[in-house]
Amino acid sequence: MTLDDTRAAVAQRAQQAHQPAQQQAAPTLAQQIERMRPEIARALPKHMDADRMARIALTTLRRTPKLATCTSESFLGALMTCSQLGVEPGATGEAYLVPYGRECTFILGYKGMAKLFWQSPIAKSLAAEVVYENDHFEWEKGLNPRLEHRPVLANRGRPVAYYAVATTINGGSAFVVLSPDDVEAHRKHSKSGGSGPWRDHFDAMAKKTCVRELFKLLPVSVELAQAVAHDESVRTDLDTAVLEVEPDWIPGEIVEDGEQ
Repeated sequence: MTLDDTRAAVAQRAQQAHQPAQQQAAPTLAQQIERMRPEIARALPKHMDADRMARIALTTLRRTPKLATCTSESFLGALMTCSQLGVEPGATGEAYLVPYGRECTFILGYKGMAKLFWQSPIAKSLAAEVVYENDHFEWEKGLNPRLEHRPVLANRGRPVAYYAVATTINGGSAFVVLSPDDVEAHRKHSKSGGSGPWRDHFDAMAKKTCVRELFKLLPVSVELAQAVAHDESVRTDLDTAVLEVEPDWIPGEIVEDGEQ
């Protein structure tokens, strides 16, 4: 190799050493989650920790590899929705991040809805249950609504109904009862009805559907109303600065002629 060739090779390596990694490969979702920690911290309720939410997001990515194929805008948007509502995605059942094609869908879980309900100053009680064919179950609507459920302890049979009931501190109460056919109709209208929590946690999603219908009958907080509005939605309204990652530099060193 001639001296000119050597100089050219050194110059090329030096130029590569100062090229940002972002030009060579798109930033990963993991990198973007790390960059988004300050925004997560600002969005979370005071009693929740941004580091924990970031770790949960990374764990969710590992457990559901298809999420890595979603657009970063939709995944980070769903994560920000979780943060703003104060619900954790994944194993807690408070919320789910579900890939649907190239988009990540935020799905609020039954436990997430219950958590938000209990934050209301008027909340007194909330319950959602599965009714099995061998349980004692009676209910009436009309001027004197009534609901009575006495579960048996063994050999309960198949599910025949789902219900949710709530009371408020001012003496108000309401309940909703859905049949398996009613729940199935809701599932079919959900774009994630064939996957995610509907496939893996059907009864929990059935109870969540009852609770969601119940909330239409109750005065709810702004946070809960926002949660219901965001449920099963795709969010892409994040600031573009959040989606950008500071470039990493490729390790390199400029060697002057004669230095080794």
